Amino acid sequence: MSKKFIFGVHPIEEALRKDQTLDKVWISTDTRNPKFRPIIDKLIELGIPFVKAPQEKLTTLVSNPNHQGIVAALSPVSFQSWEEIVTGCYERGEDPLLLVLDGITDVRNFGAIVRSAACAGVHAVVVPMRGAAAIGMDSVKTSAGAVFRVPICREAHLINAVQRMRDHGLRLAVATEKGESKMYDTALNGPLVLVMGSEETGPDPAMLRLADSRVSIPMAGDFDSLNVSVAAGVILFEILRQRTRAI
Repeated sequence: MSKKFIFGVHPIEEALRKDQTLDKVWISTDTRNPKFRPIIDKLIELGIPFVKAPQEKLTTLVSNPNHQGIVAALSPVSFQSWEEIVTGCYERGEDPLLLVLDGITDVRNFGAIVRSAACAGVHAVVVPMRGAAAIGMDSVKTSAGAVFRVPICREAHLINAVQRMRDHGLRLAVATEKGESKMYDTALNGPLVLVMGSEETGPDPAMLRLADSRVSIPMAGDFDSLNVSVAAGVILFEILRQRTRAI
């Protein structure tokens, strides 16, 4: 399944007026053209990522040269507010569980992680606006539709968002193979944020500095690396075990 695109100034303005969720927007390198200004202002207001692109790139995206210098990818999901979700959890007497994906760029890994999150009772998955896997129809397929079951939230600055999560009473656990705390020996119940880092470079050092717990998965033998989607599933189900044991 492929992305769905719309193009042209008026169709994209109408999509923004009707609150359709746009995943990403490509705009002609001539961004100073006044016809783009209202759209750019609205994209900034809504936190929708946009990039400059040459005419050839736009034509390739939609196979149509009459794109008027602007193309948008429609998102199959509507992004939500993790703060509202956390507030709702507290009001229901539940301990919120958020999963932050920092630098997960592979669509298959993203889909598999969201599927595990849905099964493990995660209340919301939080991703950055830039440097994250595209949330399109491929994500729907690889997650087996779980992107429609778990709220997806998008933040411009993950570090700032995680600091606010801690202000909301959530502890921060960052998964790292170099973590000093094995997951079975770490308290992972209660209000919690779990951060999974990049497939290539691991968690952001700034995340590690903020962490209340740096969590690792016990390994047998001398092979010390798991695929990030597998690692996320292992830790999420340990969290679920601890949470259900505490009930």
